[in-house]
Amino acid sequence: MQKQPFIVGSLVALSLALSACAAPQTQTQTQSAPQRVVETVVVTVEVPVTTTPAPAAPAAAATPVPAAGAAGFGETLKAIQARGKLVCGVNGQLPGFSFIDPQGNWSGFDADFCRVLAAAIFGDATKVEFRPLTTQERFTALQSGEVDVLIRNTTWTLVRDTDLGLNFTAVTFYDGQGIMVRNDSGITKLEDLKGATICVQKGTTTELNLADALSTAGVEYTPATFEDINQTYGAYAQGRCDAVTSDKSQLSSVAKGVLPDPDNHVIMDLTLSKEPLGPVVRHGDDQWLDIVRWSIFATFFAEEKAITSANVDDVKANTTNPEIKRFLGVEGELGQKLGLSNDWAYKLIKQVGNYAEIYDRNLGPNTKTYIARGQNSLYTNGGLLYSPPFR
Repeated sequence: MQKQPFIVGSLVALSLALSACAAPQTQTQTQSAPQRVVETVVVTVEVPVTTTPAPAAPAAAATPVPAAGAAGFGETLKAIQARGKLVCGVNGQLPGFSFIDPQGNWSGFDADFCRVLAAAIFGDATKVEFRPLTTQERFTALQSGEVDVLIRNTTWTLVRDTDLGLNFTAVTFYDGQGIMVRNDSGITKLEDLKGATICVQKGTTTELNLADALSTAGVEYTPATFEDINQTYGAYAQGRCDAVTSDKSQLSSVAKGVLPDPDNHVIMDLTLSKEPLGPVVRHGDDQWLDIVRWSIFATFFAEEKAITSANVDDVKANTTNPEIKRFLGVEGELGQKLGLSNDWAYKLIKQVGNYAEIYDRNLGPNTKTYIARGQNSLYTNGGLLYSPPFR
């Protein structure tokens, strides 16, 4: 496992952030007058009829299409196996999602989903190289093949799914954009942001969402854009911005894990957008798309069936449920259909855990970056997580 020289901690991360913000070339200069951001606007009646049935035409024979018929099918898995490790694009600056902890280990919700894939492919969750990427670098790195998969708090949108030549696999975290302000600011609603300077990361859906929402509300503001998380929140911490906006999960993560006075900040009670986040792969290799998608679903399904890293061996040995037998590779050949071993799902659950285990380890009540599960609960608990059948 590659270890990057990045250390996360309230004082150190903030120090890096403040120093990064000092570089004038990375900040879009605050205008002397508020800037108006304008949105760009682009009964049934039954009639008895007597007929003579026509002779039935012979059914046309279906033409089978081989699974590996498309160009590029299977190439990604072959390259990963030949290399001996998965290269996973991550954020690297976001506590709770992907960062290097004080012990020098890659940690976080997104980092664990990289490990899920490594366990599914190699039977070894450690065979992954984490590649930290900025918002500007992330899509190019995936398109060029620098990384095999992007698991970096990235929002699924139509344009990204089409114009960029990418495929979103499945949603691992349902989020929404919010705005964070200081407790003593007196800002409680969008209208209170009139004339404010708002920090936002460049090259994100956040920029457009902010412009849309405030233009619709008739609120003039000045956007201050930055290249990465350190610069963005460093400027906010210095008081150079009246507010900062991003996905609520990121705001919560930074407020609790980076800012030195977390109790002095509040996320406003509003949601500007829907932000479905999840792994992204390149167009052209449906086998790899299926592997990533069904590995995610495996973590959902295991939670649905109460299969954990602690009890999976017992379940595998004693279950009489046919679907669970197929899922864990006791029967059938589901793994072979993906180009993996039949016990691929067993291995990823054994080594990394089900969705609840991954969530609780990184974002649960006993973590510094706690975020209530809410929509990220199973559908049986009022959430949106749902696994298709393993058959």
